[in-house]
Amino acid sequence: MTTIDLTPLYRNTVGYDRLASLLDNAFRAEQSNSSYPPYDIEALDENRYTISLAVAGFTQDELDIQVERGVLTVKGKKTEDKSERNYLYRGIASRAFERKFNLADHVEITGARLVNGLLTIDLKHELPEAMKPKRIKIDSDTSVLEHHVGSDQAA
Repeated sequence: MTTIDLTPLYRNTVGYDRLASLLDNAFRAEQSNSSYPPYDIEALDENRYTISLAVAGFTQDELDIQVERGVLTVKGKKTEDKSERNYLYRGIASRAFERKFNLADHVEITGARLVNGLLTIDLKHELPEAMKPKRIKIDSDTSVLEHHVGSDQAA
């Protein structure tokens, strides 16, 4: 197991502690996380994405999607099968799972659907108006400049 010391990052930066925590958590999760269920992440355009998880055999009621503090968590837990079946081979996984995805700031879940064994989660990255670039008008009124220059000379 490889570990990375992020102490220099904490020591020489201000406000990047969330980034360092994300890196640290990603390294830990990658080492401990199994590959079940398999998933795809697709960029549809500049601000829209989908995450598709192969959850064959799970119903909507057996799946749970939650978002908390920038982490998307998808859980699956099969309900107990009370029917008596005599499997000769059982290759369709039915074990419980929990898959986590770290979301960037301002990424929102816009929907989810389960079709043909694929759980697809739609995401959209949308900056709030306060964070979008704004064009600042430059005044050409010289009377404002003269007023400031005149008041500086009077002092």
